[in-house]
Amino acid sequence: MTPLRIGNFSGFYGDRSDALREMLTGGEVDVLTGDYLAELTMLLLARDRLKDPSAGYARTFPRQLEDCLGLAHERGVRIVTNAGGLDPAGLAGEIRRLADRLGLPVRVAHVEGDDLTAAHPGALAAHAYLGGFGITACLRAGADVVVTGRVTDAALVTGPAAAHFGWTPTEYDRLAGAVVAGHVLECGTQATGGNYAFFHEGDVRRPGFPLAEIHADGSSVITKHPGTGGFVDVGTVTAQLLYETGGARYAGPDVTARLDTVRLVRQGPDRVRIEGVRGEAPPPTLKVGINRLGGFRNEVVFVLTGLGIEAKAALVREQLAGALAKSPPQEVRWELVRTDRADADTEETASALLRLVVRDPDQQVVGRALSGAAVELALASYPGFHVLAPPGKGAPYGIFEDVYVPHMGATHVAVLHDGRRIPVPPPQETRPLAAVPDPPLPEPLPPGPTRRAPLGLVAGARSGDKGGNANVGVWARSEDGWRWLAHALTADTFRRLVPESRDLPVTRHLLPHLRAVNFVVEGILGAGVAAQARFDPQAKALGEWLRSRHLDIPEALL
Repeated sequence: MTPLRIGNFSGFYGDRSDALREMLTGGEVDVLTGDYLAELTMLLLARDRLKDPSAGYARTFPRQLEDCLGLAHERGVRIVTNAGGLDPAGLAGEIRRLADRLGLPVRVAHVEGDDLTAAHPGALAAHAYLGGFGITACLRAGADVVVTGRVTDAALVTGPAAAHFGWTPTEYDRLAGAVVAGHVLECGTQATGGNYAFFHEGDVRRPGFPLAEIHADGSSVITKHPGTGGFVDVGTVTAQLLYETGGARYAGPDVTARLDTVRLVRQGPDRVRIEGVRGEAPPPTLKVGINRLGGFRNEVVFVLTGLGIEAKAALVREQLAGALAKSPPQEVRWELVRTDRADADTEETASALLRLVVRDPDQQVVGRALSGAAVELALASYPGFHVLAPPGKGAPYGIFEDVYVPHMGATHVAVLHDGRRIPVPPPQETRPLAAVPDPPLPEPLPPGPTRRAPLGLVAGARSGDKGGNANVGVWARSEDGWRWLAHALTADTFRRLVPESRDLPVTRHLLPHLRAVNFVVEGILGAGVAAQARFDPQAKALGEWLRSRHLDIPEALL
């Protein structure tokens, strides 16, 4: 059977607006998927909806579609997107009105049932991560465009694949293969050289968007349209496979994919085959992402220039201690960032940054009183006093948590283009998640001379966030590199190299087929990205920091 060609045109809300046209005109494709949702996006949409009840979906998507809907219809390309956000029915209605205005006989369907906000008092948004079979039902009924709310990112691929090949809900290996392909596609150009540790090995100034050729057995080939920028190789696919994952079992509402069975094979320039993926019955519960208002936050960044940086920082802290003591915020964080250099030839490179962040449930506590106290220091503090921006009155921030409910806790429904509502039944069987025992370690390298050098000279990494946790996937580029990495980069070594993780649970997972270790660091991101608990709130660069740390590396690998 001819493979199903599924491409991606969006990896997040704000991605390149011309990518949809680029994917429609750049080569052959059957289905295009657009991923717009992340934990932070759901919070932003919820806050927008408080001001405007009709503002629950990605507003950029209809503008993209207006330029390309006729082209997609002409070429027979179906479009599947989670741009519906908090209001998939609302977006589906807008697309129908667009099609009518353009004179196009486009059939638009949507998926609903993920919204569980009413069951979680105090939540701005609470949405279950649904699977792909609602999408499948819409496509089997003839939909040209399918809009969803919160489904798993991979569901945008598993749904069309199941519709095309006629897969049933218990064909776990096939579904797991599509999940893995969907996970590679979901972040767009991260699979084609974007955000890649070894970006210098190709032209990534404007990476093309990825494409998966999915076969009836669930295997796939990851590629991109000819002539587009970036590149696809085993490394770029490995990096994306490790992104925002945990252990060997990658759980979803339709299937649990075994990442420890994934095998990657280079098939030629810009072509990597994914094969051997095994699947298991999904877990008995659905993940529900809950966004709440966490309180209010304020920030002041003082610029400290030249000599006596530490003394200047100490003076500011002492001067503001009184203001902070009058009405103490629930959380106060000071951070001195030493960006300064001695004998610098520019003022900026002679300066360090002292950052004060405060949080409290009461906006007044973090607002004008604190910012006024900071501003009052302008003529009464350290020499050269200034701040990066005037402090404000305090802004709201969100917190994210995930909970789990039985599959029956969400009513998964496919709403067809003709208005019919098709219930999507829960899984026929489930399997509780359990950790996979660590596989045997590879044979260590024989003893030999070592040199102190950055880890990144011999290994790649990619990191990301899941609520308050971060993951860092690290992979070796050769078999000998894997033999060293598996023994050298333990959880204890990770804690030493990343000091802020020393008092946190750090779990290491081995993935020998990918020559990779994946670390999950619990709690390093506090209450999630919206709470902005650390300098890099989504842990996007945590892997690159780890690669910059020095270890004793065998000279044979350098």
